[in-house]
Amino acid sequence: MTNSLPLAATRPSPVGPEADLVAAAARGEGAAFEALMRRHNQLVFRTARSILSSDAEAEEATQEAWLKAWRALDRFRAESRFSTWIVRITRNEALGRLRRAAAQVIPLEVAMISSDRETRSALADEPHRTPEAEFARAEARRLMEARIDLLPEVYRTVFMLRAVEEMSVEDVAVALEIPEATVRSRFFRARSLLRESLAREMDDALAGAFAFDGARCDRIVAGVMAQARAEGLQRED
Repeated sequence: MTNSLPLAATRPSPVGPEADLVAAAARGEGAAFEALMRRHNQLVFRTARSILSSDAEAEEATQEAWLKAWRALDRFRAESRFSTWIVRITRNEALGRLRRAAAQVIPLEVAMISSDRETRSALADEPHRTPEAEFARAEARRLMEARIDLLPEVYRTVFMLRAVEEMSVEDVAVALEIPEATVRSRFFRARSLLRESLAREMDDALAGAFAFDGARCDRIVAGVMAQARAEGLQRED
């Protein structure tokens, strides 16, 4: 389902104030929008990934969210941060994909009492241990990602933004358009659910969860820029 996209050459991006980059991108300056993408690409991907539970689907949703953002840049107002604005666009795009696919998210409580042996075993088993520390860390990250995927979506997205991306309660509330009290309660509930199955593994594995490597970033940027040129979003110099 994922499009085959060329890898963009890695090169320095403009690093000016964000408002200047937004204004320049709205005028069709491709380098400015690429700078915005590279600055927030991990946040956007992780937001999509928290909803879709699939790397391939999240890449596609990330690319489409960036294109929608570029098309709407002239309507962006600086009352909110650009990061919260793009998270909101990404969330809407991912949820739309979820609805179209009629995907079902398995609540953690249901999975824990599932009659399916593999599902219960995956939640109950301790992560595999080996003498190699690197392999152990990789296993811990894999386990963390799998357990986060089992959280209900309303908790999973808040947890991804607060714990993994370290966004503030205020910014998450603005991005998801929910009260700050709801952000706090959902985050608390998500951590409680994860602790039931992860115990001490959670904090050790969290930092490397849902790795966003350079190749993926380049692939998304290349796809967005190619589509932007086709649509005339990028000004020809």
